Amino acid sequence: MPVGFFEQFMSPVYLGIPLIAVAIVMPWFFVATPGPRWLNSRLLTLQSWFISRFNYQLLMPLKMGGHKWAVLFTTLMLFLMSLNVLGLLPYTFTPTTQLSMNLGLAVPLWLTTVLIGMRNQPTESLGHLLPEGTPTLLIPVLIIIETISLFIRPLALGVRLTANLTAGHLLIQLIATAAFVLTTIMPTVAILTSVVLFLLTLLEVAVAMIQAYVFVLLLSLYLQENI
Repeated sequence: MPVGFFEQFMSPVYLGIPLIAVAIVMPWFFVATPGPRWLNSRLLTLQSWFISRFNYQLLMPLKMGGHKWAVLFTTLMLFLMSLNVLGLLPYTFTPTTQLSMNLGLAVPLWLTTVLIGMRNQPTESLGHLLPEGTPTLLIPVLIIIETISLFIRPLALGVRLTANLTAGHLLIQLIATAAFVLTTIMPTVAILTSVVLFLLTLLEVAVAMIQAYVFVLLLSLYLQENI
């Protein structure tokens, strides 16, 4: 049992092997792959339908140049969703609660979208830093503000994912601890607390899936501005 509530977010090491590396590899074993059969299984059919709907919703607003990112976005979506949901299981570790990992995903992808915009349409990309019709006196201030806003995007991506998952895990642990303590003192309240814990767990599963989608969706919006 963790000594402190935040100890669950520490990267554990077992036999000298950091378990964060094992957790990152785990999603690859949970994604079904097509076989030689003509008819797919129900799981594979459901997975294919989900991926096609996700690609349709994500890539529909993008120009044709952005459709090259379909495989990357789909892989990133499945990867983050698997890590977030698997982290809710007992005796597991959630790598996406580590800000360093989330920034490691956000910064290179954000920087790639910016470099694509600078290469393909440098005038329009730089034009985002200064809205049309800006008064002359406000031009230096707005350029500074928009530049800071541009560079804060990857930080916002990483912090959003980390904060949402960390807050959910902490709340689940607090309510679970309260239900365990109240079991012998006030059984009726403990039952009600357990019901709240169950509902919160369902909510956290939804949050884990939604946050993975939001992460990829924001990256697609950044890409849309630069293609």
